[in-house]
Amino acid sequence: MLLSLHPMHPKDLALLASLDILLTEGSVAKAAERMNLSTPAMSRVLGRIRALTGDPILVRAGRGLVPTPRAETMRAQLRDLIEAARTVLEAAPSFDPSRLDRRFTLRATDGFVATFGTALIARLRREAPNVVIRFVQQGDENVADLRDGRIDLDIATPGGSGPEIMVQSLFVDRFIGVVRPEHPLATREITLARFCRTPQISASRRGRPHGPLDAALEAQGHTRPVVAVVAGFIDAVLLARQTDLLAVVPERLTRTVREGMTSFPLPVATPPVTVAQTWHPRVQADPAHRWLRARLRQVCADSTPIAEY
Repeated sequence: MLLSLHPMHPKDLALLASLDILLTEGSVAKAAERMNLSTPAMSRVLGRIRALTGDPILVRAGRGLVPTPRAETMRAQLRDLIEAARTVLEAAPSFDPSRLDRRFTLRATDGFVATFGTALIARLRREAPNVVIRFVQQGDENVADLRDGRIDLDIATPGGSGPEIMVQSLFVDRFIGVVRPEHPLATREITLARFCRTPQISASRRGRPHGPLDAALEAQGHTRPVVAVVAGFIDAVLLARQTDLLAVVPERLTRTVREGMTSFPLPVATPPVTVAQTWHPRVQADPAHRWLRARLRQVCADSTPIAEY
């Protein structure tokens, strides 16, 4: 190893290649020619190496220079170090998902796994059988989890992310109403008055009984009776399936769990819901991460679009 008798600057790492050439050529002039330097400049490089190692490295023997015992010891080490550095700096091999052995952690919005999880896992199993997908529930949407690598992808409505976080839209959803098939609204026209008289379920991770829908109703002088608040859209659908309560949920994110129920557009316009995948720039160019993002986006694009009522 090189003994640093003087403080070593990162630029001094470049001296390893110079030392290798000096030992190979046994001549400052020839080493200078190979390094495209002047002979005085190469002499200064040798001087720096001598200062760092505390060893002459090359000494005069007749007309030429010969390596010291210390330099001979370092020669083999140098070749290994330079080869290792070359390997690090070489372009990464072509990406092959079938050989990928990795675990990805996805933090997903409510309903995503039920709606898209089956198709996503099936596709990943075909292309990368050794990949493991770990889904975790949303909580505080802590951006630090992306920065620190605890979360690879965050799948949710964008907002509140740090300025450096990358965002890519997956699909646009809309809120609809859903009731069980035996509900009185299942066979009647959904007027604004009937909608506002029907007891309803609100889905909110933060326990809020009101949201954008209520603001839209209030703008027209109406309110709705919210009699239950649940943490997620899936719970809202399941509760509506077993009661005479009306649930207001995103259409695409609840498609699977709404099967067999009666769904209808809301009698007032509400803002569309954009679901996006977000990630940290440190994995932007990672081939495996790029592959996963592309597959996730394709699975969402292939899913059933918003229905026409």
